[in-house]
Amino acid sequence: MTNFNDLVQLVRQLREPVSGCPWDIKQTPESLIPNFIEEMYETVEAIEDGDDSALLEELGDLLLHVVFQAQIAAEEERFSIDDVLKHIVNKLHSRHPHVFGDLEILDAEDVKKNWEQIKKKEKKERKSILDGIPRALPALITAHRIQEKAAAVGFDWPDTAPIMAKLDEERTELDQALLESNQDAIKEELGDMLFTLVNLARKLQIDAESALRGTIAKFRTRFNRIEEHYQSTGEDIHAATLEELDRIWETVKKP
Repeated sequence: MTNFNDLVQLVRQLREPVSGCPWDIKQTPESLIPNFIEEMYETVEAIEDGDDSALLEELGDLLLHVVFQAQIAAEEERFSIDDVLKHIVNKLHSRHPHVFGDLEILDAEDVKKNWEQIKKKEKKERKSILDGIPRALPALITAHRIQEKAAAVGFDWPDTAPIMAKLDEERTELDQALLESNQDAIKEELGDMLFTLVNLARKLQIDAESALRGTIAKFRTRFNRIEEHYQSTGEDIHAATLEELDRIWETVKKP
């Protein structure tokens, strides 16, 4: 823990009113939120890229934010980093009775269900099983978590077949809304399709957010190749027809 204690002491020193850093002294829990979120997404990007060097750095940046928030709280006599550590250690013990107790659990799915049941007992202020999901989460992740929570009490399809049928049903309803040019209905049915697609991804043990980011990255790469084509020929991409762009797109798709 020497390095961790060094980090705690360093942040404490940066926050010293007289000898510390003016920028660090000025920060509040709220002012740090944008940077905190940015560091989190940079960590996700490093994981998805399989970049260990970047991941090592980004995990350090995330840890800095945790210590920074705890230091501000300690200065205001709300809680300390020790309180944070004690709380997570105690929570992990209580949430893993199959490891630290005598509860028998068969597989990872049972662990998730039991975890949600323990959380419900701990969070007595929550009125719904679906409570506790941060409002700031991206919509795809929120949909995934809501579905997981509902599945924890058995509200879930047994396999992908009924989900595919539901997807067909939602597609039919979207087609009807499009025929009627009903913008409110189109928005609703499109949302239903997205929610069903997240359900399908969850059932296939695929993170919909990561899958979509992968497709976005693929689209960006291919579109950049189209731009490179027009740059190399000296032609104006803005003057190209859809048919021309599509023809080049099919070419750049090939490995």
